[in-house]
Amino acid sequence: MNKISDNLSMDLFEESDQSLKNWLHRDGTVNYYGVVFSPRTANACYQQLLNNTLWRNDESAMYGKHIMTKRKVAWYGSQPFRYTYSNASKIALPWTPLLCKLKEKVELVTGESYNSCLLNLYHDGTEGVGWHSDNEKDLKPHGAIASLTFGAERKFSFKHKESKETINLLLQHGSILVMKDEIQHYWLHKLPATTQIHSPRINLTFRTIIQTK
Repeated sequence: MNKISDNLSMDLFEESDQSLKNWLHRDGTVNYYGVVFSPRTANACYQQLLNNTLWRNDESAMYGKHIMTKRKVAWYGSQPFRYTYSNASKIALPWTPLLCKLKEKVELVTGESYNSCLLNLYHDGTEGVGWHSDNEKDLKPHGAIASLTFGAERKFSFKHKESKETINLLLQHGSILVMKDEIQHYWLHKLPATTQIHSPRINLTFRTIIQTK
C-alpha cells in the first residue's frame, strides 16, 4: 500500500484550463480529464482493487423478481450511508487506505468533494449497464459524480431524453470523467455491452450522499 501511495503522490497532473471541454451541448456538463495516472500506478491500483475489494454480485428488484447480476459491486463511504437504487439498498463500508488516496486524487483533479464511492467490476465486455440516470433521492441534486476507470477501455454513451441525441466517449485505463449540473435530469447514460472486450474493467464512481432525517 505504501508503494502505491508513493506513486499516487508522485503522479503529476497539470491543472486543467478553466475552458475544459464540456462534451454535452446543453442541459448538463460532462468533463473528460483523460488519463491522470501513470501506467505503473494505474496497473498497481487495478490489481489491488481487483484482489482486495469486498466485491458482491449486484442485486435489484424488478416486477416482483429478485435479480442478481454477473457484474459485481462494492459500496464505501465516509459514514455507513444507505444508498438505494434498482429497489435495493446498500450500507457503505469504511474507506480503505487505497480508496482514501484515490478520493484525494480525484478531488484534486476535479475540484469537487465526495463522501462515497460505488465500485463496479465488469469481468468482460459482455457485462454492461443499460440506459439510466443517477438521480436517486440519496444523491446530492445536480452534484458531481466522478468516474475513475481502471482496466479495459470501454465505450461510454450519453443520450438526451428528449432529442435522443447520443454522444460516445472511450474511457481509458487510469482516466477520470465527471458528470454534473443538470445532466441526470436531461440525459441518460450507459456502458454498452460488447463481445470485443475480453478483460475486466473496474469503475469507481465517487458521489455525494445527502443526509436526510
